[in-house]
Amino acid sequence: MANNNDVIDQLTLKGTTTIGVVCEDGVILGSDSRVTMGYYVAHKQGKKVYQIDEHLAMTIAGSVADAQKAVDILTTNARLYRINLGRPLPVSSAARLLSNLLFSVRGALLAQVLVGGVDDTGSHVFSIDPFGSLTEEKCVSTGSGSPVAYGILEDKYREGAAVKEMLPVIVKAVNAAMKRDSASGDSFNI
Repeated sequence: MANNNDVIDQLTLKGTTTIGVVCEDGVILGSDSRVTMGYYVAHKQGKKVYQIDEHLAMTIAGSVADAQKAVDILTTNARLYRINLGRPLPVSSAARLLSNLLFSVRGALLAQVLVGGVDDTGSHVFSIDPFGSLTEEKCVSTGSGSPVAYGILEDKYREGAAVKEMLPVIVKAVNAAMKRDSASGDSFNI
């Protein structure tokens, strides 16, 4: 079993920038597209934002294989929930599912995810670390480029703003991280 410092070190080697913000009329999730391991650029057009259901999406950071496993598990469970109950999986339930998964393996899956969406209770973004800690956020960034992204987000993010107003802010934050973090780059997905 890996200790906390080993997991943090391994996530730092992966690198990326992901962002999630809550808006008045929805959520915005964004990321860069560079896939790295240390200073090695493995791919320039990696997918890090995934649509889980019509109302639900997530971003991934960390080990690609581990994060994609989390995507597959959440996608399958969201579909089963809709089939069995005839309604969409609540955003908080989706986040709790991934939190329980990551907690149950305590660092064996090296993934940090943002889960965002809109349900009957409104717009939500949840941040889940590799150990399963779950926090609901209004504005959050993960990955090696997050300190740079936070510089833009803390200055420009406004609670209650519309998606249309916040979209340029998210693009600017990801773009700034791509320019200043060698593990983030190439292009972005919003």
